[in-house]
Amino acid sequence: MPLTVQVGTILVQKSPISELLGLEIERYSGTYSAVGALDGRALDRKVRAAGWYFFFMAGEVKVRFFGTLGAKKIQKALTRILQVVKNKNFNGLEVTGIVFKRFLGVPYTTVSAHSRHIQASCYLDSAQERRAYQRVPELPAKG
Repeated sequence: MPLTVQVGTILVQKSPISELLGLEIERYSGTYSAVGALDGRALDRKVRAAGWYFFFMAGEVKVRFFGTLGAKKIQKALTRILQVVKNKNFNGLEVTGIVFKRFLGVPYTTVSAHSRHIQASCYLDSAQERRAYQRVPELPAKG
């Protein structure tokens, strides 16, 4: 059964970072896993306590689908959003909206999310650096 996703759910790529931070994660889609029992603020505090940085990207990614609200449809929408995030080489995502509406009697849902990124530097790495870093199996020691 798919994980129940709601506003505030954080998805991160399974990596040494999640192990380093001791995150409780549950596999969700592809290489992304849901962070259990933590929202964006709580995860940010945990990341900063470890000496790392948790970036919030301003650009919102939205996907709409027709029909009623359902876990499978939300998962498909998030899979499409995760592809956008992955193409920009970010290692996380925060679900910021799941809105069900009707237009002329036709039901539709909009799922929105913001990219998130965990890294050691306080300056956001370029897309090339993020891409190269995600291929490295081991994390450098934080010093």
